Amino acid sequence: MTKTKGRVGQGRDFLAIPGPTVIPDAVLNAMHRPAIDIYTGSLVAVTERCLTSLKTVFQTQGDIYMYAANGHGAWEAALGNVLSAGDEVLVLESGLFAKNWGESGVLQGLNLQFVSSSWQSAVDYEQALQILQSDSKHRIKAVLAVHVDTASGVVNDVQRIRGLLDQADHPALLLIDCIASLGTTRFLMDEWRVDVAIGSSQKGLMMPPGLSFVAANKKAKAAHQKAQLRTHYWDWTFRDGPEHYMKYCGTPPEHLMFGLDCALDMLLTEGLDAAFDRHQLLADSVRSAVSAWGSNGLMQFNIQQPAERANSVTTIQLAEGYSPQTLLDWCEQNASVKLGITIGELNGKGFRIGHMGYVNAPMILGVLGVIETALYALEWEFASSGVAAATKELGVALQQ
Repeated sequence: MTKTKGRVGQGRDFLAIPGPTVIPDAVLNAMHRPAIDIYTGSLVAVTERCLTSLKTVFQTQGDIYMYAANGHGAWEAALGNVLSAGDEVLVLESGLFAKNWGESGVLQGLNLQFVSSSWQSAVDYEQALQILQSDSKHRIKAVLAVHVDTASGVVNDVQRIRGLLDQADHPALLLIDCIASLGTTRFLMDEWRVDVAIGSSQKGLMMPPGLSFVAANKKAKAAHQKAQLRTHYWDWTFRDGPEHYMKYCGTPPEHLMFGLDCALDMLLTEGLDAAFDRHQLLADSVRSAVSAWGSNGLMQFNIQQPAERANSVTTIQLAEGYSPQTLLDWCEQNASVKLGITIGELNGKGFRIGHMGYVNAPMILGVLGVIETALYALEWEFASSGVAAATKELGVALQQ
């Protein structure tokens, strides 16, 4: 039985969580077709187009590997293809996901060293530099970090992390999770000399979950030749084989590939710079709204420094005495808007607004309008209108 919606909730449900994100109708339609042959013909061309487009999105001339997996699968693929049991790995924390990525390697036999950081800020660059400089025997084989952590809402400076390795004259591989930044935030794999980068389909690439990607440069491919954690499914060498099915280690996820082909075409037709600008404008409007609502103490940004706030997601903490679940339930039950919960260390302390992928001004301003309506309905006293602040922010920016 269909669930009864609130008095103003009839219509399309809107998902404002930080992944999975809104899927364009064109992408859904592209997947609505019969299966085809996996060995020859048009599917081979789809694969070639997707690989070429992904190189553009990652901004790399390196090799791209596609997996029928979510981002956690890409984590394992990245580690297993360049490392060996007993290798030391330096993990730069800035929320939930770098830590989780590192810990996923425990069962692979990796030795982990963590650079802890507050959930309210970017990675601790200075502590990381000290550790790298003190590692005179170069026991650390890889440095792991996340470009955008969707739990904390932070964006880390990947160029600066690369600079730490240069400053320490350290040969460790640099592995970056850019799952929540691809298509939303400038990421220049080759220019920033990232050795391995991973992404997945369900965020800025406007796709359902189920596909993940690993990009590898020449240094990573050289390390791969000595890596002893390689297993058949993830192995780059097998996937470099001459047969089309080998790129997927078996039957390709055809319908996801049809959708990805369409989604990448949409993104590149818009243009990466235009997509980054769109995400910046919409993120600024969200941040203006949160600032307006919360200046009386009702809510605050989780990430304290404005320059470290991501353009993909905004993580918000509520003041004590206010229930995030009450706000989330009101928005969903009355207006069919699904906001994100806070997770990890921030669980139960606030909410998240996802603003990445297939989003535009009406969608984001509509979400902000629903939140403000909820604040009125719940009789939560806020400082000033976030909707007014957001529309002013966006309107002034679009004058330029």
